[in-house]
Amino acid sequence: MLYWFLIAIALIQFIPVNRVNKPVDQKVNFVNVLATPGNVQAILKKACYDCHSNETIYPDYAYVAPISWSIKNHITKGREHLNFSEWGTFNKDLKKNMLENSAKSIKDYSMPLGAYINKHPKANLTKAERVLLSDYFDGILKSGNY
Repeated sequence: MLYWFLIAIALIQFIPVNRVNKPVDQKVNFVNVLATPGNVQAILKKACYDCHSNETIYPDYAYVAPISWSIKNHITKGREHLNFSEWGTFNKDLKKNMLENSAKSIKDYSMPLGAYINKHPKANLTKAERVLLSDYFDGILKSGNY
């Protein structure tokens, strides 16, 4: 039985997973469109961009099936909810919704996901980082310049 299990694990490694990031057009990238301050950019890059941008950096374990399938699925869903790399292509209502949801999920600790933080402890935001990021999103919302 173990023999067949090991063969199956070996064979599924040949099922391809597309890990190629789409090119990023800096003219529509969130941090450029909104002239995001460097300290906020740093937080976004360490805690959000792997799942919510086209700048994903795949860890070594993302190349091992079936883990790779789950990771790709999480990234695909994350980009569907918010893709910072494509910010300038969204309409105003969608941007408003994304900003509201982002601020809320940071405040209620539902983002970054706990499973992501377990593997990427640097993404575990401090309370001060959460306040800074949510205040930044709230400020953009209040200004209406999104």
